[in-house]
Amino acid sequence: MKWQGFVLALSLAACEPREPADTVLLNGKVVTLDPAGTIAEALAVREGRIVAVGTSAAILERAGSATERIDLEGKTVVPGLADNHYHSIGGGPGVDLSRTRNLQEVLDAITARAAETPEGEVIVTNSDWHEGQLREQRLPYRDDLDRATSRHPVVVVRGGHEYILNSAALTRFRIAESVKAPEGGSVGRYPDGRLNGELVDTARRPVTLPPKPEVSAEERLGALVDEYRRLNEVGLTSIRYASASPALYHDLEELEKRGELPLRVSVLLRIPEGAAPESLGIAPDAGDEWVRVAGIKLGVDGGFEGGLMREPYEEPWGQNGTFYGLQTVPTEPYVELVRKLNQTGWRVATHAVGDAAIDLVLDAYEKANQDRSIVSRRFAIEHGFIPREDQFPRMKALGLHVTAQNHLYLAAPSLTKYWGASRAGWVTPLRAYIDAGITVSLGTDTPVVPYPPLWVLYHFITRDTISAGVVGEDQRVSREEALRAMTVGGAELTFEESLKGTLEPGKLADLVVLEEDILTCEPERIRDMGVALTMVGGKIAYRR
Repeated sequence: MKWQGFVLALSLAACEPREPADTVLLNGKVVTLDPAGTIAEALAVREGRIVAVGTSAAILERAGSATERIDLEGKTVVPGLADNHYHSIGGGPGVDLSRTRNLQEVLDAITARAAETPEGEVIVTNSDWHEGQLREQRLPYRDDLDRATSRHPVVVVRGGHEYILNSAALTRFRIAESVKAPEGGSVGRYPDGRLNGELVDTARRPVTLPPKPEVSAEERLGALVDEYRRLNEVGLTSIRYASASPALYHDLEELEKRGELPLRVSVLLRIPEGAAPESLGIAPDAGDEWVRVAGIKLGVDGGFEGGLMREPYEEPWGQNGTFYGLQTVPTEPYVELVRKLNQTGWRVATHAVGDAAIDLVLDAYEKANQDRSIVSRRFAIEHGFIPREDQFPRMKALGLHVTAQNHLYLAAPSLTKYWGASRAGWVTPLRAYIDAGITVSLGTDTPVVPYPPLWVLYHFITRDTISAGVVGEDQRVSREEALRAMTVGGAELTFEESLKGTLEPGKLADLVVLEEDILTCEPERIRDMGVALTMVGGKIAYRR
């Protein structure tokens, strides 16, 4: 990057009517991420859009008596950050395991909840934790959980694909020692053959979690606004829900109508099992620059512990070379659903972790493409942990988008156990995707992985992890490449690159002011630096 582009920016500004800017940001380092790699000192905002970028002296000329002047004092401005795969911020009424760092702390948290819970009532944990954060680097299994309480059924929710039950919960949900793993699921056992309480994907179906407390519509909407304000605090200006109901979409429309949305939201909708797409009652490309339909979310394999692979898992997880992961849906129904969605105008995004799962998705997308071209419609592969180089030309030919997240940052020790060091080092190979010309974006999969976006950038720039050091060093990317993936890439994913993703005149004034220079600071500071200000549509959504 270098200082350039001022003449063009100021020429554009000179051609516009000279109404005063609403806000000017001065005396900083503005990383525009425009095609020329321009770095400027300042920018001006009017009516929610950027109207000029250039030197502080030139931008100050756009100020009037009512213009808000923000002195950046040398701080760095980047385009607003986008999370490409969002579920929720995490937390909730369950037992909080996010801060636990060893098994005893996990059990202590459950025991504390049991002490205030009527005997026999089900205890459930929140999902925003992973055994990779624990000193022992393993899950709490049935016998462990029995030590926490034997008087309450306990369901430990781990990520989006797995439950671990204590003995009382196995009894409550009538899961017998003789149970067989259903198709698309797995049932964990100790070496002696006893159930260890682990239920993965479709094996979870017998477990009915307690209903969430009822809240009024106003409480529900207020909780969403509070959640999004917390996202503003870490620099997020856009999120893409990875799987949402029509009800949530309509809640978002209501918040937009009230003018209460503090960030931009796109939504991948899920289709209830057995339902037709038209039953959603929402058009495939409904929405605007605040709330937008992104497509339909499907899935074909498991998560950390169930990604569908061409080669078996490492032992003992490989079960003597017989366990290749989980295919969670039959092939033909999945292919036919993709074809139907494409024919009716829907864009498809499919969860696929392992290389064999990606094979399945590519086969389905290619068949759909024969019916109606998907090349310009940005069908997506969600996650894409373990692609193979022979798949890259197929992805590129279809114009696919890969949504990458920093799962490895949290789960590296477990993924190494499941898949071996070689495959773990290749998990989410951003360098390979970019070099192959595959369009990528970045996000978290929160609450499976913590939501701070700077952690995402730090991981892909360094390939450092929470507890396993650097994993897959050859897949590091530059700071600019990572930033582009989390800004421009997110905009391209939702067909909004003409609206956002860079800081250029005419684009939405969605931006983040960072306390330090993300392009030159020590790598560890990327993870830990503060956000000074977040602006969405020209309005300050957060200021430190």
